[in-house]
Amino acid sequence: MSAVLIYVTCSSMEEAEQLGAELIKRRLAACTNILGSITSMFHWKGQVENDREVALLAKTRQDLVADLTAAVLELHSYETPCVVALPIIGGNPDFLKWVEAETGPPSAPRIET
Repeated sequence: MSAVLIYVTCSSMEEAEQLGAELIKRRLAACTNILGSITSMFHWKGQVENDREVALLAKTRQDLVADLTAAVLELHSYETPCVVALPIIGGNPDFLKWVEAETGPPSAPRIET
């Protein structure tokens, strides 16, 4: 199992909460964390932008990255949302097993924490 951390920026706390809940409901993420308000600076359509956003983190499996990304593109308010996957190179083995068990088909066996 290859666990990954997905980083997504959202326009608001509400969008991050809705998106995070939907990723969990679809079993594309075992859990999500909303980091709160961040300041983002970026080029967009020829201009330098400075916006307030909310960061969302999702823990999932590498084989679900494409499906999770597709769900974000479907649900997100941005034309081109930031969705990036970062490898998890280590950590608590029990937590990583839990991530694996809590993602994928609803019929998969679950691990109680």
